[in-house]
Amino acid sequence: MAGQRAAGDLVLVQDFVNTYDWEEARDDIDTPEALATWLVDHGLAPSAGAGAAEHHLAIELREALHRLVAANSGGHVADRDIAVLNRVAGESGLRPVFTTADGVALEPLAAGVTGALGRLVGLVSAAMADGTWVRLKACADHSCQWVFYDRSRNHSGHWCSMEVCGNRAKARQFRLRRRAGS
Repeated sequence: MAGQRAAGDLVLVQDFVNTYDWEEARDDIDTPEALATWLVDHGLAPSAGAGAAEHHLAIELREALHRLVAANSGGHVADRDIAVLNRVAGESGLRPVFTTADGVALEPLAAGVTGALGRLVGLVSAAMADGTWVRLKACADHSCQWVFYDRSRNHSGHWCSMEVCGNRAKARQFRLRRRAGS
């Protein structure tokens, strides 16, 4: 999908969640090797070698983040998803690092894949703190589910792309109304 890119560092979280394409059932991080390559390519780790347990944790984190993003569109926040974020934060050793006199970021003590996953959770934390998190949403088209950044003034965006998913939804509604009127 060609949805809107997130603002700032939140784009990394958006890209991570979108490593699974619901329409094509394609997973860009389906192996530990693919995960390690993705993390390096996206600047989250200078080098990485992922094991099975780290790969499993990354998939768990991606799925939890996707459900949390979907909650930004009116869904329910599940305790299990918050638990995954807390577990990754703990395992990566996230701690505050002061960047300027008035700035602070959460940075992981861990290196490699665990540290990279911790960086993602730190970005989520920062987005929640600055209010941009609620703008990250999952496309309302259930066959799509692509994560997009809602730039609408009133936070009312529903589709990753009005030209694709929005038009599909409007065409479906039109056909339903037409059938009902026949």
